[in-house]
Parts: sequence; structure tokens; C-alpha cells
Amino acid sequence: MAEPIHADHPDFARFAAEGSVVAYFGYGSLVNKATLRTRFLAIRRAEVVGWRRFWLPRPAPYAAYLSVRPEPGHPTQGVVVYDLAENLPLVDEREAGYRRVAVDGGEVFVEGAPDVEVPLFLYEALRPEETAAEAGCFLLQSYLDAVLQGFLALYGEEGLRRFVGETEGFETDIVADRHAPRYPRSVTLGSGEAELFDRLIETRGARFVQSSGEWL
Repeated sequence: MAEPIHADHPDFARFAAEGSVVAYFGYGSLVNKATLRTRFLAIRRAEVVGWRRFWLPRPAPYAAYLSVRPEPGHPTQGVVVYDLAENLPLVDEREAGYRRVAVDGGEVFVEGAPDVEVPLFLYEALRPEETAAEAGCFLLQSYLDAVLQGFLALYGEEGLRRFVGETEGFETDIVADRHAPRYPRSVTLGSGEAELFDRLIETRGARFVQSSGEWL
């Protein structure tokens, strides 16, 4: 059973009426509210149509991160985070290497959407032309853990399996850094989560390694 969504901030409606609220679609680590670094106002399960999630290769010595790229008609699950507009520069800083793009509200379906209209964005890769697998880039297990835990909490095991099945680029090395996390917003896993996550991603052809080139 998916965990209930975080309760709305008590002043959310007032802030929205004042025009000081923005929203952004999260499809990776933003789905795990433990990684959020702003005092967001509300968060909702959501789906964006016309975008596909993939593992974005980054120049050595950095690990791959998640991104999305346009794909007509394809639905991608995630969340919509409602935040104060004044916090947007902090989110932009967190999403360095991505560009913030406006999304038509008609392309996003929000569960229990609040009765307000606010600007809606998502963060798209600056280099969306190939996946991590195609570039021979590695993934960080500590980053992956944060993402998978978020999807499991909000969408249950069915949503977790959908994430793993639909995300492109898993067929590459995963650096096993769970016990010495390199990801700055790493999370603590619950009982059985590590075994579940590892089993699912191995079905996608991922390979666990202890190091990757000169980076570790």
C-alpha cells in the first residue's frame, strides 16, 4: 500500500491566492520527499504525458543522473511539488546541469490537484541525446536507492516495477556505494528495501561493481 502524501502547508491556499506559488514535476529523487531541501507547501502524485525518463550520462568522473526527454504520448509517473516562488533559485541550484522548462498543465495529471493555477515546470537534461548505457556511464547505488525508495513509498511495488521497466539506460555498471554513500542526499533504507531494489534492477541488465575507473 502506498504511503499517504505529505499534508499540505496550512497557508498553502493563501500563498496561492497571493500568486507566490510555483510547481515543478519530479520524476527522480524529487519523488522521495526526504531529499527535498525547501519547505515545500504541498506534494501530489502525478503523471506527465509526452516525456520518457532515462539515465543521463555525464562527463567523467561524474555518475549518471536521471532526466527526461520528449516522447509523444508516453506517460511518466512522478510527483508535482508546490513550492514558494522565492525557493525556485534553490531548486535550480539543486538541478544544476538541467534546464527548467514550462509544462502545459494539460500534459500533467495531478492526483487530488488543489484548485489553484500556478506556473508548472520540469527539469530537462542539457544533453538528452543518449542514455548512460549507450555512453558506458555508471550509476550510483546510493542515488538509485533514494529514487526507488520514493517510488515505493508513493506508488507501491507496482509503481516501483513500472519505474524500473520504463526507464531507459539501466544496462550499465552500478557502483555499490550503499555503505559509503557518494550521493549527497542519501537515504536510510527500510527492512527488505535493499534486497527488493537490487533484485529488480538486476532484471534490467545492471551490473554491480565496487569501483568505476578513476572516480573511486
